[in-house]
Amino acid sequence: MFFKKIVMNIRDLTIEEIKTELNAMSEQSYRAVQLFDWLHSKMILSLDETTNIGNSLKKKLVEKFDISFPSIYKEYISNIDETRKYLILLNDGNIIESVLMKYKYGYSLCISSQVGCNMGCSFCASTIGGLKRNLEIYELLSQVYLVSRHNNIRISHIVIMGSGEPFNNFDNLVKFLDIINDEKGQNISLRNVTISTCGIVDKIFKLADLEKPLTLALSLHAPNDVIRKELMPIANKYSIAEVLDAMAHYFEKTNRRITFEYSLIKDVNDGVSNANDLVNLFKESFKNRHIDFNVNLIPVNVVKENDFERPDMSSVNLFKDILENNHISVTVRRELGKDISGSCGQLRASVK
Repeated sequence: MFFKKIVMNIRDLTIEEIKTELNAMSEQSYRAVQLFDWLHSKMILSLDETTNIGNSLKKKLVEKFDISFPSIYKEYISNIDETRKYLILLNDGNIIESVLMKYKYGYSLCISSQVGCNMGCSFCASTIGGLKRNLEIYELLSQVYLVSRHNNIRISHIVIMGSGEPFNNFDNLVKFLDIINDEKGQNISLRNVTISTCGIVDKIFKLADLEKPLTLALSLHAPNDVIRKELMPIANKYSIAEVLDAMAHYFEKTNRRITFEYSLIKDVNDGVSNANDLVNLFKESFKNRHIDFNVNLIPVNVVKENDFERPDMSSVNLFKDILENNHISVTVRRELGKDISGSCGQLRASVK
C-alpha cells in the first residue's frame, strides 16, 4: 500500500520561514519578500501569475511544496441585504462556508476555523454533522483571498465565527493571524479581528499571554450553569465562573473590550428572570474588577433539526432594557443573510 506524502502548502510560511527555505535551495533571500508579496498581497492562485519569479525557482518550489489552493464552489446572494455566502471547496473535497457582510466602514468576512464542529451546541447548525478536521493555515487564508479576489474588494474586518471552535485549532489560528496581519501581505489590523469561542478556558489564558489586540467574544447564552449545560456541552467542563474569570483576565491583559454573545431562545433563556440573573451574574463575577464589556443579544435563528423558537421583539427589547437599566452595554445583533442561511448559528456543511 502506498501513502501520499503530506507536504506543507507554501502559503503556510512566514517571510522568515520562506527565507530559510530559499537559503536551503541556494536562492537569494530577497526572493522571499517577492514571493510573499505575490502569495499574500496580490493573492495569486498559481505561481504562473508571477512575473519576477524565475522558472528554475518555480520548479524548486513546486517540487518542495504544495502550491494548490481551494476554490469557490458556489455563491449565494441575499435578496434581503448585500450579504453573500460562499461555499469554499477544499483540496480534499470538503466544503466550508464563509459569509461576506457589507457595513458602512467596509467589508467584514466571517470565516470558518474547522470543517464541521464537535462542540455540540444544541441551537447551532454547524455542529450537526460533527467535526471532520481542523483547517490548515492556507485554508484559513483562502477564505479571505478567494472572496476578496472574486469581488475585487479589500476586506478590512474578519470575524472567526463560522463553523468550528477556533481555540481547538489554536496553533494554526495564531499563525493565520500573524500572516494576515503582516504589512507585506493583507496588513489587516488585529484590532479589526474578532474571535468567538465557546469558552476553552486554558486557551483564553494562552491567547491573553500573547497580548494581541484582538476582540474576544464568548458564546455565553445562559445566565447560570444549569441552562448553559442544557445548551452547550462545554459547560460540563468549565463553569460560568471559570469562563468569566478567564474573560476578565483577557481584558486585564490586553485592555481590549470583551463581548458576550447571548442567543435568545423563546421560553428557554429569554425571560425577565433570566435577564435579572444575567445582571447579577456580571455584578458578582466582576465585582472589584473594572471590566469593559458588551452583551450582544442574538434572537436565535431557525435550524430545522431543533424546535427552538425566536422570541418576539417585545421580549428581546424588554431583555435589552433590563440590562441597560443596570448600566450594562448591550446591542442586538443585526441579522444579515437570513434568507441564504448565512446568519449566526446557521452555517453548516449541507453540500456533499
